[in-house]
Amino acid sequence: MFFRAPEAHSRSILKAISWRMLGSMDTFVISFFVTGKLTFALSIASVETFTKIALYYFHERAWALVPFGRRAVAAPETAPAEPVAVVATA
Repeated sequence: MFFRAPEAHSRSILKAISWRMLGSMDTFVISFFVTGKLTFALSIASVETFTKIALYYFHERAWALVPFGRRAVAAPETAPAEPVAVVATA
């Protein structure tokens, strides 16, 4: 689709949603602490939930393309080829 990466798009989407749920709870608590108003805190947390899921998804997919910091995966060893008998004809 947008990026060719080693992870499935569904995995990136689920990671974005789970991370955003945690982040939105944090945003709600901080917003409530700062404003003291439940409606403001809920409004802020709900709006940023949707925008940041999309931002995280694209950020995650872009980073999946970056080789920096990844360890190279060794190719699996294959069995040696059978020797081929050479028959000489006269």
